[in-house]
Amino acid sequence: MPRLQARTTDSSKLAKLFDWLRDATPAERQTLFAGGLGWMLDAMDVMLYSLVLAYLITAFSMDTRVAGFLNSLTLVASAIGGFVFGLTADRVGRTRALMASILAYSAASAACAFSHTVPQLAVCRFALGLGMGGEWTAGAALIAETWRAEHRGRALGLMQSSYAIGEAIAALVVVVVLPHFGWRAVFLVGVLPALLVLWIRAKVPEPPIWKHRAASLNPVPRKRLLSRTILRTGALATTMNAFSLFGYWGLFTWIPAYLSAPISQGGRGISLVKTTSFFLVLCGGKWLGYASFGFFADAFGRRKPYFAYLFITAVLVPVYGVTRNEYALLLLGPLVAFFGTGSFSGYAAIASEIFPGEIRAAAMGLSYNVGRVFSAMAPFTVGALAIKYGIGSAFFLQAAAFLFAALLSLALPETRGQELA
Repeated sequence: MPRLQARTTDSSKLAKLFDWLRDATPAERQTLFAGGLGWMLDAMDVMLYSLVLAYLITAFSMDTRVAGFLNSLTLVASAIGGFVFGLTADRVGRTRALMASILAYSAASAACAFSHTVPQLAVCRFALGLGMGGEWTAGAALIAETWRAEHRGRALGLMQSSYAIGEAIAALVVVVVLPHFGWRAVFLVGVLPALLVLWIRAKVPEPPIWKHRAASLNPVPRKRLLSRTILRTGALATTMNAFSLFGYWGLFTWIPAYLSAPISQGGRGISLVKTTSFFLVLCGGKWLGYASFGFFADAFGRRKPYFAYLFITAVLVPVYGVTRNEYALLLLGPLVAFFGTGSFSGYAAIASEIFPGEIRAAAMGLSYNVGRVFSAMAPFTVGALAIKYGIGSAFFLQAAAFLFAALLSLALPETRGQELA
């Protein structure tokens, strides 16, 4: 009997963790589903490239520097897309910008299947990056302005966690499609997210906050929006995010190749099937990291969990880079993924709370995606270092980037509980 009561108590505690989701309004649920699903499918389209990278290197006779440059090009484009779609979201609405960005990255992913030269592939990856940057900007602004302040961190964390699910779906697509139909068919699957636009158009409302601003006859002067305090805090947050993104993209772009590349190239020589299995386990760690961060951010504030996640990542990454034992890699992978990705759930909350509503989407898009421009150097840099030192040793640079981002996070203002306007 006591054991049964203990189980019941544990179940009730677990259920309470999700009370905030059950109590959400229909608009809150719809925006979370739209932003989360769009981000998940964005992740799938982006990750397909990394997962078939070894085959593209052979098909296009590329070396690792060119392969890394193409991924860097996508990140540069995402910065442009984030700002352009952010301006669009501020002007014509969050849902319209979200739909346009999803259509952009879906079409570009499918177009990769018809590439026959490196320049053609580069154009397609650039176009995909435009939509990729726009989706995060519009989706994060949509959710931040719809959800209540006390649950905003968790909602944005759950949205961010869908990225890990998208990466896992990409891994499954590659396992099912690649052996039978080749890498071109893998990219064709990337057009499917376009179907999501039909549901968003029919079901997802604009945030009341945005509607009120759009109808206002007395817009706030631009000078007030770009005050010294806002610019200083925005620059600090942007720099911190840039270093964490540099660490992320340099690390996670190359992890599949790190696991599967020959030991002579600084890889671990693991088979395709095992690499996919390892990657799926790693995606589980990513999901937990993304989702859990929102709970910590709402409970303890934005800044403390941010520092903790980034600092622990900086410690774990060098260990992961020098580990040779397959079982140790399997155990370390989810931990690196948990801490190495979770902090990004907090950035959407921080950015939405430090920028005024009139420029929120554009500022969030610019702030987040300026970091992506800087991080665009990461895949290329790791690829270049890998030629001389091996992929695992190149990860030490990423650990340094995570550490610097952790130190910068301590200077951020605390914004938990702030009501948006």
